[in-house]
Amino acid sequence: MRVLFVCLGNICRSPTAEGVFRQALEAADLSRRVEVDSCGIAAWHVGKAPDPRTREAAMRRGIDLGSLRARQLAEEDFHRFDYLLAMDHDNLSALHERCPAESPAHVGLFLDFAGHDGREVPDPFYGGEQGFEEVLDLVDAASKGLVEAIRRRIEA
Repeated sequence: MRVLFVCLGNICRSPTAEGVFRQALEAADLSRRVEVDSCGIAAWHVGKAPDPRTREAAMRRGIDLGSLRARQLAEEDFHRFDYLLAMDHDNLSALHERCPAESPAHVGLFLDFAGHDGREVPDPFYGGEQGFEEVLDLVDAASKGLVEAIRRRIEA
């Protein structure tokens, strides 16, 4: 099973989702059965580490994002990953525009797995510290729901 988290630049929301979801998989004893990655729609930050504020907020919760590096969405991602999960509606629209018709992947909003259908993970880039904490809270809730969805799919 493979999961890809997608935001605009891959330096705030999607690496946070990657780190939090990895931790949730560890807690559920599924880390060996699920591959996780993140990327951005845009190529602005390719090769760069997550935003320092993102790393600091995650580290306060015991999640180290320091080894992650931004990359851009690639066409092969639609064939490699089972889930491509967008942080907001703009990212979701970009995924749908680029998704090949034959792709078997689930393409949707990440927060749908938290029961927040249609809700977005807000971009904290231009805000204060509280925005990064809110992203962590939302991503944590969605990660728990996604772990359960994957567990059901694996066990089916």
